[in-house]
Amino acid sequence: MQVKNTEIFSLIETIGQHYRNNIGNRFLRRALSFMVLEPGNWTHIETLTEKSENYRYQGFHYDELYQQIIAIARFIYEARTAIMPNLRHLVGPYTGDKDRVYLEMAINNFGANLQILADYVNDLYVKTVSLDKESSGDKPATYTRIPELSELGRYLVAN
Repeated sequence: MQVKNTEIFSLIETIGQHYRNNIGNRFLRRALSFMVLEPGNWTHIETLTEKSENYRYQGFHYDELYQQIIAIARFIYEARTAIMPNLRHLVGPYTGDKDRVYLEMAINNFGANLQILADYVNDLYVKTVSLDKESSGDKPATYTRIPELSELGRYLVAN
């Protein structure tokens, strides 16, 4: 079954825009390159945050969408635990006076921006599960066959 719901696409666009502007921007990209994620996670994150337009007409399959949600949730968890404590060191030296203020803003707001991203991802997950249950009818919903979704709360909640 394919997801073509406008609310889902709106949430995905919001996630992508927030990620590109506040997390994966030019000031923080270097620090994010130090993250260690399982193979394929970066592809799922890129699909969710940058290539969602490709899916607008054909829709997402539930299992694909859940894998993308898991990948970005892992990203959030790893960013909180491995990147945030060392962020200032990982971004490197200032690139110039005009960028210094923007760099400081990116560093100082990183934790809050991760929490906003986590909230958006949680909203996407809840809405997707709701649609999944609704569309599955008498059959088990797709999310019931993906055990790692039970870890989503741990990935998204700040410690």
